[in-house]
Amino acid sequence: MNPLSRRKLISTGLATAAGAAGLATAARLADHAGLMPPPQGGFYTPGDSLTYAAQRLLTRHTLAREFRRDQISPKPFPNPTSPKSDEYKRLEAGSFTDWRLTVEGLVERPMTFSLADLKSLPARSNITSLVCEEGWSYIAEWTGVPLSLVLERVGALPQARYVAYYSIQQGWDGSIDMDDALHPQTLITHTFNGADLPYGHGGPLRMRVPRQLGYKSVKFINHIRVVDHLKPAEVAGDYSWYAGI
Repeated sequence: MNPLSRRKLISTGLATAAGAAGLATAARLADHAGLMPPPQGGFYTPGDSLTYAAQRLLTRHTLAREFRRDQISPKPFPNPTSPKSDEYKRLEAGSFTDWRLTVEGLVERPMTFSLADLKSLPARSNITSLVCEEGWSYIAEWTGVPLSLVLERVGALPQARYVAYYSIQQGWDGSIDMDDALHPQTLITHTFNGADLPYGHGGPLRMRVPRQLGYKSVKFINHIRVVDHLKPAEVAGDYSWYAGI
């Protein structure tokens, strides 16, 4: 059976199970098909499971909507951030020359990239909407290195299932599955509306995941781990682990 037919069969089964016997039965079917999100807080709800499975079956290769340049928001709203740490202030004082992004885990070649290294790599841009779970949004142009290119450079291993990424500012980390990590619109951004990414929007480096809500686009990233499973702290949080839109 070809992959498209298999996806159609599974998605039809999920929909039928959800309608006929409820979310729990559909979640068990998703589990059998290998389409479960990582456990959040030690378990996942049937609703979370069905949402993730349906998204992965039906929208695996779809793109987030992209906008025209004249649709960019005139005053993009930078949501509040925690006070700058001493380490951030030190790096900022040096114009981020000493900023480093470490990539490790299930890779052939663990590597550390300076900001200059990342800016020298082939870049992509997209004009997309950042949608906050609190109800506001804005449209901006994001430019940076595709995460897929960085994962290619370090040699992500076949058993890798997730990418976890960390902020230099405490209390804000994130993780995504390999579908979103390898998606062409997922960027390690360094440029915002044609200028260096400002502090309010996560400069000098921000993970940008246009197909998920804004809290997955973590600011001030300096560390990436490629893994086959996520630690509880890398999944649990104030919001759902999967935030597809």
